[in-house]
Amino acid sequence: MPVSTETLPGAAPSPYPLPQGEGESLPALPGLLRHGPYPLPQGEGESLGPDPEPEPETGPLRRCIVTRARLPKEQMIRFVVGPDRTLVPDLGARLPGRGIWLSASGDVVEPARGKGDGYRQLARAFARAARGPVSVPPDLPVVLDTALVRRIGELLGLTRRAGQAIAGFEKAREWLRAGRVRLVLQASDGSEAERTRFLSGVGDGVIVADPLPGAALGRVFGRDYVVHVAVAPGRLAESLAIETARLAGLRRRVNTDARQDPAGLNEQAGAG
Repeated sequence: MPVSTETLPGAAPSPYPLPQGEGESLPALPGLLRHGPYPLPQGEGESLGPDPEPEPETGPLRRCIVTRARLPKEQMIRFVVGPDRTLVPDLGARLPGRGIWLSASGDVVEPARGKGDGYRQLARAFARAARGPVSVPPDLPVVLDTALVRRIGELLGLTRRAGQAIAGFEKAREWLRAGRVRLVLQASDGSEAERTRFLSGVGDGVIVADPLPGAALGRVFGRDYVVHVAVAPGRLAESLAIETARLAGLRRRVNTDARQDPAGLNEQAGAG
């Protein structure tokens, strides 16, 4: 039976395909999301220098157009260029066209906020990779953060409907004690003391993240507020872990103390 792809209340339908669940059959979702048109920054019609050699999108690694580092694609975000030269984030890495890859890192994305030098440098990097001018959203960090939060909410909704996620302190703790948990999601605005108490005794191999506030977690489970969610092992849990890691990376700046691992992704063994 096809699984509903309903979104959180008040949210627009997501343009990003979600992964196949455990025995689920998901309907096809639309392809492109328009974030433009946006005016090109000054100088983007000028010579962009030699075109980089295209790299095949095969294997587990991709090259970031900014840092030039080759990283696992799960730690990166893919973009494609639409017919109108608008840059389109492709979180599911399924849209047709040549992919342009960017590290899911605040150090790479945050300098592009606004229309300053960081934005112009990133726009030039995209233009070089696309072999021509492209329209880059001036609020790209916000666009990516919003899209990832929505995608995490939708994935969690699919996980709940598949019977692979449970909410609440006692019920989630029962799953933990039974060794049925791969991922724990906690409310980002939940009580630190309560969150620590819940995690006491959690074994190795359980990933802990706090990408959403309690009200957003609650909407997925039909409640006003949820602090603790346990997710069983499986493809949906792994997809959730990937997206929460990407969100954590985008929100993290190495050289700032304002935010430190706000999405809280970590292996419990290293959480301390």
